[in-house]
Amino acid sequence: MLKLYNTYSREKEEFKINGDTVRIYTCGPTVYNYAHIGNLRAYIFMDTLRKVLKYNGYKLLHVMNITDVGHMTSDADEGEDKMLKASREKQMKPEDIAKMYTEAFLRDIAKLNIETPEYIAKATDHIKEMEEYVKDIVENGYGYETSKGVYFDTDKLKTYGELSRVNLKDQKAGARIEVDSEKKSPLDFALWIKAPQEHIMKWDSKWGLSYPGWHIECSAMSKKYLGEQFDIHTGGVDHIPIHHENEIAQSKGATGKNPARFWMHSEFLLIDGGKMSKSLGNIYTVDDLTKKGFEPLAYRYLAYTSHYRNKLNFTWDAIESANNSLNNMRKLYQEHLSSNEKAEDIDMYRKKFLEAINDDLNMPMAMAVVWEVLRSKKSIDYAKLLQEFDEIISLNIDKQVQVEKIDLPQEVLDILEERKLARENKDFTLSDTLRDKLMDIGYKVLDTKEGQKIEKI
Repeated sequence: MLKLYNTYSREKEEFKINGDTVRIYTCGPTVYNYAHIGNLRAYIFMDTLRKVLKYNGYKLLHVMNITDVGHMTSDADEGEDKMLKASREKQMKPEDIAKMYTEAFLRDIAKLNIETPEYIAKATDHIKEMEEYVKDIVENGYGYETSKGVYFDTDKLKTYGELSRVNLKDQKAGARIEVDSEKKSPLDFALWIKAPQEHIMKWDSKWGLSYPGWHIECSAMSKKYLGEQFDIHTGGVDHIPIHHENEIAQSKGATGKNPARFWMHSEFLLIDGGKMSKSLGNIYTVDDLTKKGFEPLAYRYLAYTSHYRNKLNFTWDAIESANNSLNNMRKLYQEHLSSNEKAEDIDMYRKKFLEAINDDLNMPMAMAVVWEVLRSKKSIDYAKLLQEFDEIISLNIDKQVQVEKIDLPQEVLDILEERKLARENKDFTLSDTLRDKLMDIGYKVLDTKEGQKIEKI
């Protein structure tokens, strides 16, 4: 039984659907800069969810947006459009900025073995759908126009705040209204923004030259590809109080429905126990990891050391440990692969692994099962099982590990030659005895397709 934690209900719920295709929407990147490893944790979670669903026999219809307009420097309606700010600073066209960073993002997720969802939806390709969505909200009495734009009337929606469960009175007391003094309530948010004359990114609409608010993008695109209601909406916890709260409000204003049955969120990444900050110089990318000699998949391994709903602490010692563990995992896998022994407890380990991943994607527990198999008596059956587990963990467990070349004593060379002949003669008892003899004098031998490989213990 697959159980997933639903942020909306604050409970783990059994996941069931009508049919066999799970419809998912994921909030994708705002492509004004390179994605950092904190951003990418949310997409490792997204990918793990995809693969667990497929492991359970489901098909997927999954949409992820690319925000290339409308996301202000504040997640609310304050500041400047992030794309325009980047365009000005880099002296490039917004569309060129978007293209460059979208391609960089797709390269980064590929390095982390993150699958691309079935649909990648660019905001600027769906302006008309957004305008129609705003019209529906206004016609239903949940939106109003000011001289600066079209706003959602939060006072009209009695359930506003249902996802974040915040105290709206306190929110109103602390909210700012300087952005537009014509707003009815400080909590009202922009659906459609009338563009100043100097604004680069703008489209003709019922309300004149305008551009969309950030929140409306996801509502319009999810409806286009997935319908008025779908199964799962994912994102980071930072989306809960504003972006996802407003998505629910917009959907109820347009269709009367909460768009997703399950809302799922991954927690923050900490750096050395604190927040990432430009001023602290601790915003790291995948390329930063590579430059320091760490494989990108070591970060994926590190992500599995904490449940997706718990904070994950990144340190350089932690990523080094993860990198070492990843290499050790692959070495042990090769030992299983070179064994001719059979195993009889495959179903038991498969059941334990399935129970872990189906308990709200409990990857720390799933990895404990993986290590239990790795440390078991060597068996080709375990190698095949580990390949199956790698469909979920996606760590390229079958990747060959480069072993540093060592000068071998003549005694070791003689034993290796004797063992090679024993294996050619199918004398596996003598082969195992000689392998143990090598272990006693401090060397471990691996049998690969290319022959015997040895490393110092």
